[in-house]
Amino acid sequence: MGDTGGSAYEGFTAEERAAMKEHAQEQKKAARRGSAAQKAAEAERDVLAKIAEMGDSDRVMAERVHAVVTATTPALAPKLWYGMPAYARDGKVVCFFQSAEKFKSRYATLGFSDQARLDDGPMWANAFALAEVTPEVEARIAALVKQAVG
Repeated sequence: MGDTGGSAYEGFTAEERAAMKEHAQEQKKAARRGSAAQKAAEAERDVLAKIAEMGDSDRVMAERVHAVVTATTPALAPKLWYGMPAYARDGKVVCFFQSAEKFKSRYATLGFSDQARLDDGPMWANAFALAEVTPEVEARIAALVKQAVG
C-alpha cells in the first residue's frame, strides 16, 4: 500500500493489545468452569474484582452502573468482556462499562452492542460518556438498559 499523507499504520496500541489478551484469558477461563450456576457466580465475582481494581472515580461509577444494571434487568448476566465489566443476555454482550483509565480517555463510557434494542430511526446513540453517576444518570441508565433488552 502506498503512503497516504505521511502517516503509517502503527498497529494496535498497548492498551488495545492488553484488552485483546484479557479477552483471550476470559474465554479460556469461561471454558474451564463447571455448571451454569458456577459459571454465573464466578463471572460476577470476576466483574466485581475488575471494578475493585479501578481508580477511585471510575470504580465509584462502575459500582453504581453495576448496581443499576443488575437491579433493573436481572435477565442480563455480568461478565468480563475485553477486561471490562459487561452485561450479557444468552451469552451475548448487551452493554458494558469502559473506565476512562483503560484506554486513557477523558471520560468513562457506558456502551451498548448491536444486541441492544436502542434503535430509533436511521441513527441512534450506542455509547454515553459518564463524568459522574448522579440519581438522574442512574434513572437514565435504568431506562436505557430496559429499552436495550426490551
